[in-house]
Amino acid sequence: MRLTGTAVRLTIMVGETDRWHHKPLYAEIVHRAHQAGLAGATVLRGIEGYGASNLIHTARLLSMSDDLPMVILIVDTHERVNAFLPQLDELVHEGLVILDDCEVIRYVGRGAERSAQP
Repeated sequence: MRLTGTAVRLTIMVGETDRWHHKPLYAEIVHRAHQAGLAGATVLRGIEGYGASNLIHTARLLSMSDDLPMVILIVDTHERVNAFLPQLDELVHEGLVILDDCEVIRYVGRGAERSAQP
């Protein structure tokens, strides 16, 4: 897949303990993004944060939160991301979903450059 130029970044913020049928919600989102053929997805585990509940969750030793923020980043074309949004409506009951326009400068898979060189 080639992805350059104008694209959209989909950012989904959920809690580490959020579940979908006994499976981590963030893992289900990544799995469905992969099935939908989106260019890629990355999950980042936050060390501290708060959201609509106004409760601060932190990884600091004395606090020992078990519900740290999880951020899923997906970048693809507007069309592909918009087609994926109904699945997020089904999955994300608490959290935040953001769309940002962005410009893709480089999108190359591992080993692609070496195999493309003569």
